[in-house]
Amino acid sequence: MLLYVADFLSNYFSIFNVFQYLTFRAILGVLTALIISFVVGPIMIKKLSHYQIGQTIREDGPESHLEKAGTPTMGGALILVAIAISTLLWSDLSSGYVWIVLLVTLAFGAIGWVDDYKKIVEKNSDGLSARQKLLWQSVAGLCAAVLLYATATSPVETTLIVPFFKDIAIDLGLGFILLTYLVIVGSSNAVNFTDGLDGLAIMPTVLVAGALAIFAYLSGHVKFAEYLSIPYVAGVGEVIIFCGAIVGAGLGFLWFNTYPAQVFMGDVGALALGAALGVVAVVVRQELVLFIMGGVFVIEMVSVILQVVSYKLTGKRIFRMAPLHHHYELQGWAEPKVIVRFWIITVILVLVGLATLKLR
Repeated sequence: MLLYVADFLSNYFSIFNVFQYLTFRAILGVLTALIISFVVGPIMIKKLSHYQIGQTIREDGPESHLEKAGTPTMGGALILVAIAISTLLWSDLSSGYVWIVLLVTLAFGAIGWVDDYKKIVEKNSDGLSARQKLLWQSVAGLCAAVLLYATATSPVETTLIVPFFKDIAIDLGLGFILLTYLVIVGSSNAVNFTDGLDGLAIMPTVLVAGALAIFAYLSGHVKFAEYLSIPYVAGVGEVIIFCGAIVGAGLGFLWFNTYPAQVFMGDVGALALGAALGVVAVVVRQELVLFIMGGVFVIEMVSVILQVVSYKLTGKRIFRMAPLHHHYELQGWAEPKVIVRFWIITVILVLVGLATLKLR
């Protein structure tokens, strides 16, 4: 939005030409989202506390979590507000990619908000049923997948790029729709499963979003893409503003969510952020790299799947409790130790993901 104002003013003051640079607007996006989080955060926490929008705690979980009961939740709305405002202010709104990633994020946030509202405000402990949640996630994910397929202007936009191999690219055809659906919905649920400890989900989200911002910038620059042998996707560079907004909003939220948390993000934040990472990975053609960088999210989701399958088939549990972070808590790890170690693992995996830019 402000890009258009800067374009007009650049006719009279050359200094406004700096707004043409993606990197400059990305930095402004980070700072804007961060400032919004810092300013709105205390107000939102106070309002959530006033209306008793508090977290309910599983009785079968670690005993240390019982003292968290009543901590304000649905704080993910703060993240979404910061992301949306920052993206709309600093992006080129003529970019279709910007609108797709933003609307997918908000759609999944709406699904999470309904689930949180039913559980916390209406005191319906089940919230949205698993089938209802998956249904609406599927609707949003498939709409995004079909739209991206229908608007693709070059073969590379529907081709699966295999990391570490510059000459291996798989033309997916209609399979692109299925892959996109699985990446968006799978990523959304994976982040949601990870969101169980103070700051555990948000910091890996920030790290992965920052790495995807680099991919977006390089993939949208024809010379860099050619040099690195990665797909050039015209116009996708604008997504760096969106990724920067996630980084800023995420860091701002972490200020209040770090141990011991003053607020939890709830499904409204976790489902939205997971979908955001998934759809960005799709538009920059790095779905498999997301699988690497988001390894913590993947492991958390796999632990739940294995636990459920094992219990139904054998009546036995593989882990003391799923998702995996609870297993380590019950093993005697202090909550901050689990959190920081998962953060460290994410840093390593993100570096491995970025290494795929050169190791080809």
